[in-house]
Amino acid sequence: MKALVYQGTGKKAVEDRPIPEIAAPGDAIVKIAKTTICGTDLHILKGDVSTCEPGRVLGHEGVGVVTKVGSAVTAFQPGDRVLISCISACGKCEYCRKGMYSHCTTGGWILGNRIDGTQAEYVRVPHADTSLYKIPAGADEEALVMLSDILPTGFECGVLNGKIEPGSTVAIVGAGPVGLASLLTAQFYSPAELIMIDVDDNRLAMARQFGATATINSSDGKAAESVKKMTGDRGVDTAVEAVGVPATFLLCEDIVAPGGTIANVGVHGVKVDLHLERLWSHNITITTRLVDTVTTPMLLKTVQSRKIDPKRLITHRFTLDRILDAYDTFGKAATTHALKVLIEA
Repeated sequence: MKALVYQGTGKKAVEDRPIPEIAAPGDAIVKIAKTTICGTDLHILKGDVSTCEPGRVLGHEGVGVVTKVGSAVTAFQPGDRVLISCISACGKCEYCRKGMYSHCTTGGWILGNRIDGTQAEYVRVPHADTSLYKIPAGADEEALVMLSDILPTGFECGVLNGKIEPGSTVAIVGAGPVGLASLLTAQFYSPAELIMIDVDDNRLAMARQFGATATINSSDGKAAESVKKMTGDRGVDTAVEAVGVPATFLLCEDIVAPGGTIANVGVHGVKVDLHLERLWSHNITITTRLVDTVTTPMLLKTVQSRKIDPKRLITHRFTLDRILDAYDTFGKAATTHALKVLIEA
């Protein structure tokens, strides 16, 4: 099969790999129909994710068809169309029993990280019974690819951790796919203001289409000033960090109101300063999280009922044999205006 392989910092290539086989009783083999590229994949290529070693097939998102199942799999059988969760969960360990699937002792975020992932023609999915979801008849597979990772990530790490409430004031720093997923799902809770901050005017225009009440281009270094002006010098109740670089986290520190929450979503590869000399008395909460995908069943229902349409995040489409072009397009989003790139296997 063809697969996109991480070859070390800054290096990737399409390689011929053997089709994966069942390695444990709970495994399923899935023939990939559609996958995509995540910002986390770009972090891996930058060398920010030490757990991902050269030789790994990248990718942790996708939909496909089950071709084989292990002897312990009871919920799926060959021929089932499935959504692949970016998080593999045994459902039995101490962390899974707490709903912290991302810290599963034999799973978590392993696809495209510790084991071969979904940017290939086939993938082996461990703990299949609790890591796959049946695709309802008539469902739009393109929309469902967004449910593998970015929609639950934006919702769980940004909206739920950010304690967004009706009437609250929210700023989302970063109008990339995950930031926009936070924007879409924040509207479940009817905040009074949803301010989107980014350096890319095209993405800010998309954010307005997706429901932002205000947008700020932060390239002039005056975003904090603008937020304070919008909020009567108070700041925001929730600041969602959806980029993963020091400057955007520091901006969240500058705009959060007393009693507010900074909800980190971004993947950070270098240290960030925490200005406790300023914030120690402000009653703020800082949250971190890797998506657990506990909300995927609920989000699946909201997508099916058309309450939200994550397919709107897809801007480009490629076939698997053009995945290097897809990476080039996704990595140059400022010029290509890419949000999510869909790859058909």
